Amino acid sequence: MTARDSMKCLACSLALVTAFALASPKALATGGGIRLLNAEVDLGDRAALQRGAKLFVNYCLSCHSASFMRYQRMGRDLGLSDEQVKKNLLFAGKKLGDQMTVAMRADDAKKWFGKAPPDLSVIARARGENWLYTYLMTFYEDPNRPVGTNNLVFDGVGMPDVLSELRGSQVLRAHAAPEGQEAEGKEPPGPRSVNETLQLERAGLMSPAEFRRAMKDLTGFLVYLGEPAKLERYRVGGWVLLFLVIFYWLCRGLYKEYWKDVH
Repeated sequence: MTARDSMKCLACSLALVTAFALASPKALATGGGIRLLNAEVDLGDRAALQRGAKLFVNYCLSCHSASFMRYQRMGRDLGLSDEQVKKNLLFAGKKLGDQMTVAMRADDAKKWFGKAPPDLSVIARARGENWLYTYLMTFYEDPNRPVGTNNLVFDGVGMPDVLSELRGSQVLRAHAAPEGQEAEGKEPPGPRSVNETLQLERAGLMSPAEFRRAMKDLTGFLVYLGEPAKLERYRVGGWVLLFLVIFYWLCRGLYKEYWKDVH
């Protein structure tokens, strides 16, 4: 490849990166015609991560595994003792050193749901925290679906609404037609907000505010699962920056000392 060809390739690459950067805010801000909600994940909030872990174990782990994580590692990362993990987060027959897997066989899951539920170890890295949070918040009743529910950002989802007892049941507002069913001849509408599209029909065990907080906690835990080492980086990052500042001033002092007779 000549130097000219290399320059052309570089120019094309830069053009593609620029185009993606300009398009991504619009493309990534929506999901299925819905404006994504802001998850506001704070990995420094251990209490929120602990609440999220409890929700994950109680409502997700019966079908979805997180096989890249072990119970003991999770407990230590989240500031829980082994006894607390055993008491609150371990199913019968599981051990601290076990991976977070499910007993349900993939063949059975495919028969019951049409597809085996995915492992959630890196789902936050694949989908993004705002998409995940919006997904958890936007299940609604749909009698046309086999499981009786659908989702605003994942149309045709095969997962039942396992969180309905906490949230209650949601329905589409009368004016909110599902995506792709807008009246002919009309311009497609812009991204809608969740509140414009869904309304709560039956209350659950939690108030809407409590449910929002719980789903943020669960989303935060899924973000942690995707990159557990990020917590350690957060913990040591401040010390590293402090070391670099001190090292800089030491080097500056040495530089001045070595070159004082020259300058």
